[in-house]
Amino acid sequence: MTDFAATKAMFHLPEGVIYLDGNSLGPLPLAARDRIGSAMQDEWGEMLITGWNKAGWMAKPMALGDRVGQLIGAEPGHVVMGDTLSIKVYQAVASALELNPARKVVLSDNGNFPTDLYMVEGLLKSLGDGYELRVVDPEAVADNITEEIAVLMLTEVDYRTGRKHDMKALTELSHANGVLTVWDLAHSAGALPVDLAGCRADFAVGCTYKYLNGGPGAPAFIYVAPRHADAARPALSGWLGHDAPFAFDLNYRPGKGIERMRVGTPPVLQLTALEAAMDVWDMADMADVRAQSIALCDQFIEGVEAACPELTLASPRDSAVRGSQISFRFEDGYAAMQALIARGVIGDFRAPDIMRFGFTPLYIDQTDVARAVEIIADVMQNRLWDRPEYKVRAAVT
Repeated sequence: MTDFAATKAMFHLPEGVIYLDGNSLGPLPLAARDRIGSAMQDEWGEMLITGWNKAGWMAKPMALGDRVGQLIGAEPGHVVMGDTLSIKVYQAVASALELNPARKVVLSDNGNFPTDLYMVEGLLKSLGDGYELRVVDPEAVADNITEEIAVLMLTEVDYRTGRKHDMKALTELSHANGVLTVWDLAHSAGALPVDLAGCRADFAVGCTYKYLNGGPGAPAFIYVAPRHADAARPALSGWLGHDAPFAFDLNYRPGKGIERMRVGTPPVLQLTALEAAMDVWDMADMADVRAQSIALCDQFIEGVEAACPELTLASPRDSAVRGSQISFRFEDGYAAMQALIARGVIGDFRAPDIMRFGFTPLYIDQTDVARAVEIIADVMQNRLWDRPEYKVRAAVT
C-alpha cells in the first residue's frame, strides 16, 4: 500500500496553502533543490562540457523515458523525453499520417486542448489540399471513426471538465476501421492508470510538469508502439534523432526506434528535476493513487454541492469516466477563483466559466479537502468574490 503521508512529506507545500492545481503545475519535490544544485555545481560547474559523457547527460532522455513509461503502461525502450508537448503532438500526428497515406482526415474533439488542434491545423496546411481536421463533440467521436479517417487524435482526459475517454474501446474501434491513434496523456500520466501496450495505442504524448511534478517547463515525452518504431519517419528531423549525431552527416538518417523521435539538445537541469520527482513516484502504486483520487474527488463534490448550490458540477459524476480533477461552472468563476487563491485555496480558471480543481493524492489528503470545502463555502455564501480586485484578469488564468 502506498504511504501517502510519506509522499506528502517529500514536497515543499507553502504553509497555509491547499494546493489544488497540480493538474496545471505540480509542486516542488524537496529533493529537486539539492539535485539541481549538485547538477549545476558538481556537473556543469566542474565537468563543463565533459558532463555530457561523465554525468550521463545524453542518456537522460531515454532513461527517464523508461521511468515515465512505467506509469503509462509502455513497453521498455519506447518512450523518450524532450522538447515541448506541442512539438511531440506535431511529430506523432505527422508520423501517423505518413503511415496511413491513403487517407487525409484527422479526427479530434472540441474537448481537446487547443494547442493540439493548432499544431494539427498548421501541419495540415503545410501538407496541402485535401487534408482536413475534423472536430466533433466528445460524445460523437465513436460515431465518426470511419474508413475515411487517417488518424484519431484525442486528449484522454478533457482539460476543462475532466471527462475521460475510453482509450481501449476507441483504439479498438479505430483499428477496426484502419485508423491510427495518437493519445495526449497530459491529464492522465500520474493521475490514473494508463496501459498503452494493453490498449495497443499507436502513439502517445504528454507533459511532465503537471501530475508528474517535473517543474515549470519540464520536458514532454513521446511514445511510439514497437510495431511502428522503426517505420515512423520523424517529420522534425533533429540532429539528436540522427542514427549517428556526432558523425555530422549532411543527410538525415533516422536513428533506431524511439531514438529517432529526439529533436533538440536535452534540457539537462529540467530532466534532473524530473528525476527527483520520479523518485517520489517510485514510492507510489498507481492503483492506490487512483483509488485515493476518486475518494478525494467524491468527497469534494459532496461537500461543495451541499454548501454552494450556485456552483454547477461540470465534471462527470461517475468516477469511471472522470480523471483526477473536478470542475464547477459559475458565471463569475474567475473572480471566485481569485478570492479562493487569496485565502489559500489554489485552483485555476478556464474560460468561459470553469473553476477547476486538481486532486493529487501524493500530497493532498482528506483534511485538505475538508478545509478547502469550508473556504469555498465561505467565499460563495458571503459573496467574498464580488470585489473589484478579483475581477481584474491576469495574463495567466
